[in-house]
Amino acid sequence: MRRALCLGALATASGTVYFSETFGDGWESRWTSSEWKKSDGTQGTWTATAGKWFADAKEDQGIQTVEDSRFFGLSAGFDSFSNAGKDLIIQYQAKYEKDIECGGGYVKIGPKLSDPTTFGDPTPYNIMFGPDKCGYTKRTHLIFNYKGKNVLKKSDLAYKQEGEGTSHVYRLVLKPDNTARVEIDGEKIYEGSLKEDWELLAPKEIKDPEDKKPSDWVDDSMMNDPDDKKPDDWVEEKRIVDEKAKKPDDWDDEEDGEWEAPMIDNPEYKGEWTVKRISNPAYKGVWEAKKIANPEFVDDDTLYKYDDFGFIGFDLWQVKGNTIFDNVIITDDVAEADKFLQKWKTLSDVEKAKKKEEDDAKAEEAKKAADSKDDDDDDDAEEE
Repeated sequence: MRRALCLGALATASGTVYFSETFGDGWESRWTSSEWKKSDGTQGTWTATAGKWFADAKEDQGIQTVEDSRFFGLSAGFDSFSNAGKDLIIQYQAKYEKDIECGGGYVKIGPKLSDPTTFGDPTPYNIMFGPDKCGYTKRTHLIFNYKGKNVLKKSDLAYKQEGEGTSHVYRLVLKPDNTARVEIDGEKIYEGSLKEDWELLAPKEIKDPEDKKPSDWVDDSMMNDPDDKKPDDWVEEKRIVDEKAKKPDDWDDEEDGEWEAPMIDNPEYKGEWTVKRISNPAYKGVWEAKKIANPEFVDDDTLYKYDDFGFIGFDLWQVKGNTIFDNVIITDDVAEADKFLQKWKTLSDVEKAKKKEEDDAKAEEAKKAADSKDDDDDDDAEEE
């Protein structure tokens, strides 16, 4: 049975569901389309569909980006809450029915919006999470806003949203111990520390600006060998005058100019001589200023905490559209998120089977076409 909970939190036996959406009947009344790009004609539209492959057309219905080369904006509000002192789980499902080529499939979660129709790139958010691709650059974004600054992870998370036309489910778990865990399709792709893997805080130590490299510091690891000398018979002339060349008998100096013998490659040429390099006995290593405590460092054990979550939205640019989103949930109860994960697994099995059928049919058609061409070539050969 499809369900949609948007306006109020739902207490469960073990936690709270702050928001849940499966895009059943009336989804348009729960979500607001952005008009941020309407004036310049690049605002995309959304439609409800289960897509090409599904287990149940109604149960698997999500919302889909319709056009190509458009900005897509859609958001839903809910009762404001803080994740202080508890786990926060953000989970949703995405399916690229076409290779996006360049664009995103992520969600933004942030404080309550005063006017959802203005939702777009300039809108402040707390967390941005999900796949992003442009050409060969692919990653799963996980961006945290800290003191007004959006901070990317130091290293990219793996990208799993390839253009095979099947659904993937994304889960972020943010914990009060300032750690985060990311799962795609139920598989952990990252678990680590906000303090270590994001530059949210100023560094604990900095280079001492007063520390200077000593004037006698030697940082060249190699040096010229003072005992190495160029041999007396070393020939560096690459080209020489051809001594065997003779001025042609019919050469006229007045008409042809002064005759000069041609140049030829020097058979004795040994190349440019260079002195041998040896280890420098005076080498002291790469000099670095000593580290001192950073006076601007302030620790914060509440990096994970946000005082106000009040909206979730899709703010995307896509070169190729037809992306379907479904089964969105924000909760602190992993059992509730797992229900949507199990639903995805059922759909995924169907999608993979349908994809195999399609791939097998295409392979069979390609084989028939190749066989037909071979027969035509044989007929042409017999006629000749």
